[in-house]
Amino acid sequence: MLNATIMNTAAKITTSDNWCISREQSLALVPNRPEEIMDLLSCANKIRQRFKQQQMFKCGIVNAKSGLCAEDCAFCAQSVHHQCRIEVYPLWDSTELIEAGLRLATAGVNHYSIVTSGTALNADEIDTVCRAAETLRKKTDMKLCASLGLLTEAAARKLRAAGIMRYHHNIETARSHFDQICTTHHFAEDLDTLQAAKAAGLEICSGGIFGMGESWEQRVEMAMILREMDVDTIPINFLNPIEGTRLGGRKTMPPLEALACIALFRFIHPRRDITICGGREITLKDLQSWVFFAGANGLMIGNYLTTKGRSIPVDLEMIADLGYSDARDVLP
Repeated sequence: MLNATIMNTAAKITTSDNWCISREQSLALVPNRPEEIMDLLSCANKIRQRFKQQQMFKCGIVNAKSGLCAEDCAFCAQSVHHQCRIEVYPLWDSTELIEAGLRLATAGVNHYSIVTSGTALNADEIDTVCRAAETLRKKTDMKLCASLGLLTEAAARKLRAAGIMRYHHNIETARSHFDQICTTHHFAEDLDTLQAAKAAGLEICSGGIFGMGESWEQRVEMAMILREMDVDTIPINFLNPIEGTRLGGRKTMPPLEALACIALFRFIHPRRDITICGGREITLKDLQSWVFFAGANGLMIGNYLTTKGRSIPVDLEMIADLGYSDARDVLP
C-alpha cells in the first residue's frame, strides 16, 4: 500500500489548479526507507503524467568558451582555483557556434544552449553569440538558449532580440549552503541575473547540483527559492567528482536517493519542465531511464562541459522505447 502522506499530497496536486505544497509538507515527503522512495517515484510519475503527459524534450549544449574562470565553485573543473586537465580556449566565433547548433539539430535536439566559462561575457562576446543566434533562428526550429554567466538586463534584451528564447543560470544549491560551494560572488547576484533575464522577456532555466554535501532541508530550500523566482525549467545535475576540484574526493549519491531528489522537485514544481543533466551516467548507472518515472520530462543529451555524456543515439533509443513523444516548442 502506498504511503498515505505521499499519496494524499500527490492527489491534492493533481486535482487542484492552484494548490501548492508548503516547505513543511515537502519535508514530510523525504523518504526514510527504500519502499518510501518507490512510493515517492510512483506518485511523482502520476504528477508528471497529469501536467506533462508523455512528451519529452531534449536539450544539447556546447562548451563555447572553456577554462580560466575566476569563480571558485567547488565542483567546477574550469575554475582557475583548481588544477584540472581540461581544454582552455576563448569564445568560439559565430560560425563555430552555428555549425555546432546545426549538428545538434540534425541529431534530434530541440533545445540548443551556448554555454561559456567565466563570470560574464563582455559586449563583443555578447555580439558574437547574438550573430550566431540570428542565423540559427532562421535555419532551425530549435529553441535557442544561452548560459553566459552573470547578466545585465541590457545584455539580456540584446540576446532576446537576436532570437535567444531562454537564459540558463543555475543557483547550484540552497542559499544556506552556497558559501560552502562558492565564495567569489554572492548568491544574490545569481538571483539578480535571473530577474534581469525575466525582465527582458527571456524564459529562465535554473537549478543546481545534488550531492555536494547539502541536507534534505537545503534541497527543499533550493526548490522553494526556484519557485519564488518562477523559473520555467529546472535542470537537475548530480555531482560528478572531478579530480583536482574541491569536491573531487566526494562519493557519488546512491541512485535511489538521486531519483528521490527528482521526485521531490516534481512535487514542488508540478507544472515546470524538469530536465536531467550532468552526472546522471555516473550516479544513476543502469537506472537512467527511471528519471522519467521519477517525474522528469526532459533530458540533456550529448556531451557536457568538461565530461562526456552517453551516445546520443542510445539516449534517443531509450526515450523511444519508453513510448515518449517529442515535445517541441511552438516558436513565435
